[in-house]
Amino acid sequence: MKAISRTVSTATPSAEVTGARSFARTTRLLMAPAVIFLLIWMLVPLAMTIYYSFQQYNLIMPMYNGFAGLNNFAILLGDPTFWKSLANTLIIVAASLVITVCLGLALALLFNRTFVGRGVARTLAVAPFFVMPVVTGLIWKNMLFHPVYGLFAWVARQLGLEPVDWLAHYPMLSVIIMITWEWTPFALLVLLTGLQSLPEDQIEAARLDGANAWQEFRHIVVPHLGQVLYVVVMLESIFFLTSFAEIYTTTSGGPGTATTNLPYYIFQTVFQQNDIGIASAAAIGAVILANIFAIMLIRFIAGNLNAGAAR
Repeated sequence: MKAISRTVSTATPSAEVTGARSFARTTRLLMAPAVIFLLIWMLVPLAMTIYYSFQQYNLIMPMYNGFAGLNNFAILLGDPTFWKSLANTLIIVAASLVITVCLGLALALLFNRTFVGRGVARTLAVAPFFVMPVVTGLIWKNMLFHPVYGLFAWVARQLGLEPVDWLAHYPMLSVIIMITWEWTPFALLVLLTGLQSLPEDQIEAARLDGANAWQEFRHIVVPHLGQVLYVVVMLESIFFLTSFAEIYTTTSGGPGTATTNLPYYIFQTVFQQNDIGIASAAAIGAVILANIFAIMLIRFIAGNLNAGAAR
């Protein structure tokens, strides 16, 4: 009997291990098509972009196509428009991030309280997020910013002021306003979800200890929303780096190059200059910029979270 029980006890773990291995193998087989599809979806365009960045490839002059080495990158780095578009991209990302996060946090704190008409107000506040970027640009260009029949021009005339042509005189500010109007609801939704998971007993304990509203916000709300803020900043940074439709439908990168960012610069290089090689080199630069920006944000936010946890 001892031998039989010993045999059963030794056989059972091996059967469990075999079953676990079989389950893991089946899981990998089921996941393989999706993983392969994602790799093809991501790596093939990136590989083609890298390939064409080292090629002299112009759609108008196909007879001169061939290997260019680093010449495309040299032309790109010597182009003042590229550096202007890079600076505009950083300005749009930084300004839009600060405004959307601050406004989203303020609105989340507001909608986390109970008041009459909260449901309707929250629906109206979230509605811009579901508007397509092209439609957003057209709404602001024709219905709000237009110097003749736009809403802002009508308000200015009612106040006895001269209407302002926003897209001509304040193009960068206009683009930032459109982007923040569209993406503040995203920050609101994510931050409001984080606030609703905050335990009420922590707030009540802080109030019993005599903490005021600012101390509650600084020492309880902000540390609780640390990871949520990280998600908001990361996702919005990616989308702000690729902003295109709002600029295309309103300013077309102008006046001059006042609102030309990297995506629009690449668009101009491809569809106006027909230069695939230089556009691919600019796209590689945009990928490098996005990765540098993401790494810096990850380290900065992770450092702050670790410091907050240590305190």
